[in-house]
Amino acid sequence: MADANAVGPGKQPATAKRVQNIFDLTQWQRSRAYHDLIGFINGTSSAIQGIKTTDEMHESEMLRKLLGLFESLEQLVEKHPPLEQPQRFGNKAYRDWAGEMREQLPQWLHQLLPAAKQKHQTELELYLMESFGNATRIDYGTGHELSFLFFLCALFKAEILQEQDIVSAALRLFNRYLEFARQLQRTYNMEPAGSQGVWALDDFQFVPFIWGSAQLAVKSPFDPSKFVDEQIISDFKDQFMFISCIDYICKVKTGHFGEHSNQLWSITDVPSWVKINAGLVKMYQKEILSKFPVIQHVYFGELMSFDAVPPGTTLSSARLGHVAPPPSKRICIGKPNLVPPVPVAVPPPPPAEALPSSDLNVGDSSSESSDSSVVLRASASSASLVAAAEGAGDKPNTQAAEGEVTKDQAAE
Repeated sequence: MADANAVGPGKQPATAKRVQNIFDLTQWQRSRAYHDLIGFINGTSSAIQGIKTTDEMHESEMLRKLLGLFESLEQLVEKHPPLEQPQRFGNKAYRDWAGEMREQLPQWLHQLLPAAKQKHQTELELYLMESFGNATRIDYGTGHELSFLFFLCALFKAEILQEQDIVSAALRLFNRYLEFARQLQRTYNMEPAGSQGVWALDDFQFVPFIWGSAQLAVKSPFDPSKFVDEQIISDFKDQFMFISCIDYICKVKTGHFGEHSNQLWSITDVPSWVKINAGLVKMYQKEILSKFPVIQHVYFGELMSFDAVPPGTTLSSARLGHVAPPPSKRICIGKPNLVPPVPVAVPPPPPAEALPSSDLNVGDSSSESSDSSVVLRASASSASLVAAAEGAGDKPNTQAAEGEVTKDQAAE
């Protein structure tokens, strides 16, 4: 594979790591990529409300081709079975799998990308390669998951996936990635990358809890207090991403759920899935996207750009509690030099999962003030998930509210 960072003298690398020290985190939080990422996560949350993973949904030909990549990746796992070795974590056969994956993936992507989009291949393949774990440490964590989110978001930015693919990109393609990541974790005994143990939300993943709670924000068949019940897990693990995560945790960990997964256990005290989603987004921004050990490994390119957004640009916010409008009525991908679309009237909130009035003050003007951001519609920090959920909507969700990294914080 050609070196993604090979460039002529005096030019910036096309795709490169840009967060070199803790003070670069401020630039990251003001970057186009950060705003696109938050818009993509929250807009997807709005789009998948009330939709089960098993429901019928639009699947474009391109999305089905992308799903086919995972069949090829699974064949490589069969080709490189785990070795017999004494240590508990890090089966060295993973390195053989990862090496062949990096050899084969450029060819596979080249075959499925339209000719007009192959100019984006190097950037896309780097995001995808980085999303399956680290071959040196044989570990996997939320930073690798973030790389796959960059891959998904970049597909929409490049218009390789279209607005109609929003739901299936999460509930088909991301869910397929999630299943494959679990296969890698189990097969090669991959170590959790940077896990905080019992105080982490999960050893490996984060975003499926955000999108899983969004699925449950409308017409949820059970209350948040019930998601750890064995019967609930058995009945709904295939229908909701959140419950599939709980099911996986219960399979790989023993003991009382509140002891090995304290942060998730605390969610049972939050009264609604809408508040849970808002709290999880804030927690994700603080505990993942604001951490130098995670972001220092992130690559940036043309599609996921490290360039700063214009001053005053705000992050978009998820509007949960009512079914999202169809893609034709939803602002999803802003395009430069276009007249802003006519705002769509927001339907009145339902009585059950309605947002409190304070939440309605959170802006979603990213599509208006940014000329080319991925905005599918968006929320920023707390010490605990319950506190984050209870504080949802207390502050306007601007880039300043994300918290700049100060020297005092760096010293902590």
